[in-house]
Amino acid sequence: MSKFIINRRKFLTIAGVAASAVPLSGCDAFDGFLSGQSPVRDFLASANGLTYRAHRMLIGADTLAPEFSTSEIRQGQRPNGSTDPVDADYLALKETAFAGYRLAVGGLVEKPVSFSLDELRNMPARTQITRHDCVEGWSCIAKWTGVQLSRVLDEAKVKPEARFVVFHCYDSMNLGLSGAVPYYESIDLIDARHPQTILAYGNNDQALPVANGAPLRVRIERQLGYKMAKYIKGIELVSTLAPFGSGKGGFWEDLGYEWYGGI
Repeated sequence: MSKFIINRRKFLTIAGVAASAVPLSGCDAFDGFLSGQSPVRDFLASANGLTYRAHRMLIGADTLAPEFSTSEIRQGQRPNGSTDPVDADYLALKETAFAGYRLAVGGLVEKPVSFSLDELRNMPARTQITRHDCVEGWSCIAKWTGVQLSRVLDEAKVKPEARFVVFHCYDSMNLGLSGAVPYYESIDLIDARHPQTILAYGNNDQALPVANGAPLRVRIERQLGYKMAKYIKGIELVSTLAPFGSGKGGFWEDLGYEWYGGI
């Protein structure tokens, strides 16, 4: 007799397809399922812990996500979530084609640093054609070009007590009556130093479009799309995620999503 096996990735895909009839804004299709103590929320919580432990135990720190050929790029990268920030600081940078942009790197580092886009582009680049898997159930293959996050961290000299990388972003997300809050996301240092984790400034051989996160977004190819913060303003090295938002590690995580979105 065959066994029915459902893993986290299949569950999320099925859930995403089922939710596709619901109008989507960003990744909020599951808010009702993921809040409180719903069975879906409980299932994902247990699956998330299992996925994280399994990935760390069975998959090498440098094991690569699948990469594809140029011929497999069927369309432009699908925009999702916030696609045109209206924060004043961002709009000012956008007006000058991001000429004044600087990426600040601080927190638990020996040498706080900042980089212009030109300085980032002049670092050794990595180009990869990978598949973006969204929690909503869709995927998209695209080419990304950027600098490996590990190179940027090495420039700042990360302190031993640092455990996480927090991405602070220019866009704000509306929480209804609570107003808008700055978007943020985080990963651990294992994923931060993965060879395919890059700060992307290029998409499909063009400058990164605003709709996809210009001037800079992170690509974390072994995790789901909601982990890949766009419109990055700064990077902070920390030992705990407790001081940020509700302490869950990211905007969507504060609303009930799992912190580790491994696939």
